[in-house]
Amino acid sequence: MRILLKVSLPVETANRAAVEGKLGSTIKEILEDLKPEAAYFAEENGRRTGYIFLNMSEPSQIPRISEPWFLAFNASVEIRPAMNTEDLAKAVSDIERAAKKYGGYAWTRMPKAA
Repeated sequence: MRILLKVSLPVETANRAAVEGKLGSTIKEILEDLKPEAAYFAEENGRRTGYIFLNMSEPSQIPRISEPWFLAFNASVEIRPAMNTEDLAKAVSDIERAAKKYGGYAWTRMPKAA
């Protein structure tokens, strides 16, 4: 299953790693082990944050995926299922089936705009 791994590094820990010259090399080493499909990095809520897409075949892989970030950076980690466009195309019939069965329920219960 494709997952989105979101990794947020505490400022102090990441700053210390940067000053020691280990930030980039440690991230690179972890990514080499994980072999992600894609990895992007940005700021979120004032923290260095990575958005990493990779495949996980079973839940027992969660420690292999998350522990390097916990141990190296004391990072916050979130794992959630993710789809690419091919996965979404496969899901269209399920979306349409749900829309036919449940579509409009929320609208019928919402107050009308004044």
